[in-house]
Amino acid sequence: MSIELKVPEVGESVTEVEIGRWLVKEGEAIKTDQPLVELETDKVNQELLATFNGAIVKILMQAGDTARVGDVIAHLEEGAAGTASANNGEAAPAAPAAAASKPATSGAEEKVMPAAQALLDQHGLKAADVVATGPGGRLLKEDVLKHIESKPAPAKSASTSASAASTPAPTADRDEEVVKMTPLRRTIAKALVSAQQTAALLTTFNEVDMTNVMAMRKQYQDQFVKKHGLKLGFMSFFVKAAIEGLKAFPAVNAEIRGDNVVYKNYYDIGIAIGGGKGLVVPVLRNAERLSFAGVEQAIGAYAVKAKENKLAMSDLTGGSFTITNGGVYGSLLSTPIVNPPQSGVLGMHGIVRRPIAVAPGTPEERVEIRPMMYIALTYDHRIVDGREVVTFLKSIKEAIEDPARMLIEV
Repeated sequence: MSIELKVPEVGESVTEVEIGRWLVKEGEAIKTDQPLVELETDKVNQELLATFNGAIVKILMQAGDTARVGDVIAHLEEGAAGTASANNGEAAPAAPAAAASKPATSGAEEKVMPAAQALLDQHGLKAADVVATGPGGRLLKEDVLKHIESKPAPAKSASTSASAASTPAPTADRDEEVVKMTPLRRTIAKALVSAQQTAALLTTFNEVDMTNVMAMRKQYQDQFVKKHGLKLGFMSFFVKAAIEGLKAFPAVNAEIRGDNVVYKNYYDIGIAIGGGKGLVVPVLRNAERLSFAGVEQAIGAYAVKAKENKLAMSDLTGGSFTITNGGVYGSLLSTPIVNPPQSGVLGMHGIVRRPIAVAPGTPEERVEIRPMMYIALTYDHRIVDGREVVTFLKSIKEAIEDPARMLIEV
């Protein structure tokens, strides 16, 4: 008996998904808990798993197609093995070579993928005019594109030809590739534009002497690795410094809801991570309760999940403040954008050795080459005043330059 594979509920407020990569082929045997297909949403990617042993009979929607929650995307057969059970376990006979040149059938048998139908409508074409090459006679988006490209260009008028003669013909190395934005990239774009349009964003800067924190990190690195099984990074220092600053200046940890300002007495710190599908910001819940090792372990686990596109919706929701580190990509200075509805984001940058004045204004004043980092704080000026932000950023600078202060909380 054929069993429908449907798009499940993938998170609150998510009503549609984009079909990602199929991990199995038609007729292939499947096992319980085997990943079948990747579903891409505007927040996370999710693998749809098999719930029984059997076979995949027919794939109805291809990579790039959009489906709504509850839509049927494939037919499965429980207990079958190898190829689709419609052939009683035997491989389907190969289609005659001539079949590939037949156009898609019309009527009830016509199988047109949604992306292909959109192109047909856009160019005023009929499915019967296009050669279908998809499995089971399905008409794919690629089939329509090939048909459009094969059509001869319309004849040009004399005036058009004369005008074209004065314009150099494009060279062969000026090809363009059109790639559809992923749901995640569309959501990122929408959120960033919304932040710019709805919040009064302003960025202030400072610089940090990384000498002492680098020395402490080097001094205890081997012991830290031996005890915790992972390296001590700079991010845990900045998370701890940011939390102390947020405690002193709660407006930076607040958000606007309607006509109210909501002050949060917890510290859920979002950490920007480059994932397989783009930048994601998983959240360290109650980061004030985490040790340095706890912060590093949580960030490491999120980084692995991000690269494998296995972040859950719960990993990304919420967050009261965000930290992003462009320095790992070589950034010297930038103005990060606030992640709505948060009111602040801290940007870390690359560490560069350069000459600075040490002990200025004292008899010991001198110039030394020190490892320096620019830090930036973008904030929502509607609820955070400039004086608070400058002092907040200064507190982070002081904590990083004298990291022992974070241990005794002064």
